[in-house]
Amino acid sequence: MVTTSFPTTQGVLLAGGLARRMGGGDKPMRTISGRTILERVIARLEPQCSGLILNANGDPARFAAFGLQVVADDVPGFPGPLAGILAALDWTAANRPEVEWVLSAAGDCPFLPRDLVARLHEERIAANAALAVAASGGQSHPVIGLWRVGLRDELRHALVVEDLRKIDRWTARYPLATVTWPTEPLDPFFNANTVEDIAEAERLAALDAAS
Repeated sequence: MVTTSFPTTQGVLLAGGLARRMGGGDKPMRTISGRTILERVIARLEPQCSGLILNANGDPARFAAFGLQVVADDVPGFPGPLAGILAALDWTAANRPEVEWVLSAAGDCPFLPRDLVARLHEERIAANAALAVAASGGQSHPVIGLWRVGLRDELRHALVVEDLRKIDRWTARYPLATVTWPTEPLDPFFNANTVEDIAEAERLAALDAAS
């Protein structure tokens, strides 16, 4: 259990994508400098959250070595990361009813900031916002953000009844804090989408180790 000055926050790693640009398979299981991307994400977020779960579809046994509870989407048809966020909100409500906030992060971002949760909460509170998302290099990263568990029924309605898929269309309905991180010496929200990105991640891992 992590002791912090901000609200207790459950973390969810979103690994439900189909990885078509890498020829299929689980992107977080790719290796960078001898460690899987997922290992690197867990190492970054575990100290910041009071617990971590993994959102993934298919056979959960393939993630057994990581020791995380695997929670699948319950909205059919691979509707995208909003379904993973909803699954995490529902899991938290059922299993950790005392927790009001969930931090979502992409399972293929190996260099996440070590102050991610703290800064998102700080900016959310300062702006009196309902949600908070990360940004860098002039680009928002809505899959990396804070979500209030109490909004899960509204999110389910948007997904199931309205067939809404894009995160930024949903977040636009609420007061939103966008928190920006610098991109030097590296963009902390770099994600590995292609085989070429893995080669770039090897270079960035050396920079990250030196920073």
